[in-house]
Amino acid sequence: MNDAMSALDGHLSGLAAALLPYRRTAERLAGWGTQLAWTLATGGRLLAAGNGGSAAEAQHLTAELVGKLRDDREPYSAIALHAETSSLTAIGNDYGYDEIFARQVRAHGRENDVLLLMSTSGTSTNLLRAVEAAREVGVRCWAFTGPAPNPLAEVCDDVLAVPSPDSQVVQELHLVSLHLLCEYVDEALPLVRQLPRTAAPRQRSVEFTGRLPGGADAPALAAAGSGPGINRHALNGHAANGHGANGHGPNGHGSSRRGCPS
Repeated sequence: MNDAMSALDGHLSGLAAALLPYRRTAERLAGWGTQLAWTLATGGRLLAAGNGGSAAEAQHLTAELVGKLRDDREPYSAIALHAETSSLTAIGNDYGYDEIFARQVRAHGRENDVLLLMSTSGTSTNLLRAVEAAREVGVRCWAFTGPAPNPLAEVCDDVLAVPSPDSQVVQELHLVSLHLLCEYVDEALPLVRQLPRTAAPRQRSVEFTGRLPGGADAPALAAAGSGPGINRHALNGHAANGHGANGHGPNGHGSSRRGCPS
């Protein structure tokens, strides 16, 4: 009994220690929610992937968007790449495990879609390859990871890095994060439906922090803070062609684009 209580107390202590710094990190989810609401409401798609427990959480996220979180609403396009088992095993067999997500990103991803990758370590090669593929097709990349810096955080457009050395705590707070993200999406959807469907001019890349039509406050699209791989984007996450003047060339993939580790 004492051993059981010790394990419980130890786990809860680790979770409690991560909560305060996580709260500051999770503030960026409001901006993500507004960006994702815009993407989904204008016909875009969320692609999600992870390995192991992170795969289960990525699938949980897509289920909330295709189904619903709380209140009834229209379904939105969200695909968990690891859940397509025939494609997954065929790609793994023919191209290798490192390509299982990248090839699907090239197949399903369209410019201005969002790829959300989940990893406690941030070192999984198949996720890093997925980011490379996303760059090729103009898909934005977000990540839920463990402590930063890590390779995945370095190459994604934005990252929510849970500041805990315990992978179990990281996954538990990733679950909290995906629920919060869906809450913010649902909150933002009525607001983004009021906005014109015109993308921001290519030469401008600004944060939208003002008031939406009717005087309603919109969540900031770019979260506070800075760090590797974190850019600031216009209202739909990028400028007119999916990338603004924040390190991207005219076709969305300029020579100044940061590369991904092999």
